[in-house]
Amino acid sequence: MKEITERQLEIIEASSKLLTKGGVSGLTIKNIAKEMEFSESAVYRHFKSKEEIIIAMLNYLSESMNIRLSKICSSDNSAKQRLINVFESQLDFFESNPNFVVAVFSDGLFEESQKINEAIQRIMAVNMKNLIPVVAEGQVKGEFINTMTPEELMHIVMGSFRLQMYKWRISNMKFDIQTEGKRVLNNIIKLITL
Repeated sequence: MKEITERQLEIIEASSKLLTKGGVSGLTIKNIAKEMEFSESAVYRHFKSKEEIIIAMLNYLSESMNIRLSKICSSDNSAKQRLINVFESQLDFFESNPNFVVAVFSDGLFEESQKINEAIQRIMAVNMKNLIPVVAEGQVKGEFINTMTPEELMHIVMGSFRLQMYKWRISNMKFDIQTEGKRVLNNIIKLITL
């Protein structure tokens, strides 16, 4: 992905706030310009469409997530602790940046856009790329069950996390995601550890 300018990042942040407040229908170039207090043509100088803004938002998230998760997954902690640390980091990130939750955990977000689907798939690939080796190592060292492949285990873990984040989003972030997320995480860890 090309480097994001400071102004593009401001547009991404304003757009993500609008997504949180009004969903996809509230995200218009007109509303973005109003939120940022400048003209629509100024937004168009940086992005051609709201689809391009959402893609940039998802790519930005993917890259920053990869940096954060790579650091956690390469630590000297046990595989189990690294897995816990990754999901606690994700909970911290999304609690601090709920605007990204709408973009990542929405059903029907520009379903007709193959480019947005590909950007969301890149986010999933970042998670899998970082976590599958941790799970595989945990299986070899006897920390995690080995009755299924690391990929299958990660689908269960990621699916549970995604469902919890989706429930938080559709409740308009009304419950404590840290408490509920850690409860789910602890139950998942109990299920997959020996």
